[in-house]
Amino acid sequence: MTMSESATQIDKGMAGVVAAETLLSDVRGDIGELIYCGYNIDELAENATFEEVVHLLHRGHLPNSEELASLKAELSAARVLPAGLVDVLKALPKETAPMHALRTAVSALGCFDADPETNDDVAAAQSKSLKLIAQVPVIVAAFHRLRQGLEVLDSDPALGEAANFIWLINGEKPSADMERTMDICYILHADHGFNASTFSSRVTIATLSDVYSAVTSAIGTLKGPLHGGANEGVIHMLEEIGSVDKVDAYVEDCLANKRKIMGIGHRVYTTLDPRAPHLKRMAQKLTKELGEPKWIQMSERIAELMLEKKNLNANVDFYSATVYYSLGIPTDLFTPIFAIARTAGWTAHILEHLDGNRLIRPRAQYAGEEGKPWVALGER
Repeated sequence: MTMSESATQIDKGMAGVVAAETLLSDVRGDIGELIYCGYNIDELAENATFEEVVHLLHRGHLPNSEELASLKAELSAARVLPAGLVDVLKALPKETAPMHALRTAVSALGCFDADPETNDDVAAAQSKSLKLIAQVPVIVAAFHRLRQGLEVLDSDPALGEAANFIWLINGEKPSADMERTMDICYILHADHGFNASTFSSRVTIATLSDVYSAVTSAIGTLKGPLHGGANEGVIHMLEEIGSVDKVDAYVEDCLANKRKIMGIGHRVYTTLDPRAPHLKRMAQKLTKELGEPKWIQMSERIAELMLEKKNLNANVDFYSATVYYSLGIPTDLFTPIFAIARTAGWTAHILEHLDGNRLIRPRAQYAGEEGKPWVALGER
């Protein structure tokens, strides 16, 4: 019996396939829970800082005061880009999409590392991983300013990761509320089990490639509209609808014509995405303060209709779009912000996989023809 004739079960998209054990995060889709290293995401979103979550994912425990200060100092010291990399960003066409620029820059960053290869050296990979966590937001901000013809700003060592990014993109120190909002967004997006981009980073590092290649692979995966790119699609959708009174007709048209409504439903969660309520509250607060409630009002009506008609809940992308828009962040930076936060998770998974590495090599079931005779070129 050939492989094509055998009774092999195929899980298209690998839904439900358990590929490895992890200590990092647990996505409990049936009950709507997300756990980072034993801590419920609600606890972390309400109490932690992003730097504490980075330490948790990378070191396995929440830091004490000395450990946190040490991590902050290490991240702050790494917020510098090689001059040659800035030249690479300057050379890119100004109309380049930021996610394309980020993918290219992280790949190029490896060229400016005198010793980019780590093989199975977890300690060396950890050092490079922390540098990447610090450098990815600097890359995003630098390209954003360069494409506008503005000067690239230096990081402020007195600012945390979230506040420093806001400073780097617009040259203004954020308010405490704005900083905390971005910090929570980073925490909520930091990790999420074996999602597509995280899995691609693990596949890459499993070959004993380098950390830069693994994160580049993850960025390329994240930018797809069925993954991280969905948050940009939400704002485009809301702009297309225009006002609350047009929501019902828009949803009916989408359902009738089988058009996807961005930010609704999730591949794993069969109930409410536990990250969504945090973002919804922030979106409500921000739009009220700005005097532009239509964005959250449209969002809430869409979510209500989709739950009623299709039993589908809003996901993390649905409300994060309104949060970022309300903070004055350009739409095409939404997915790069996702990447900034998720770099903490990607690199944690890279390190976890390296510690006891095994090459990831699934099989495919051949479904093509067999026994075809060779036909000479002149007879085809």
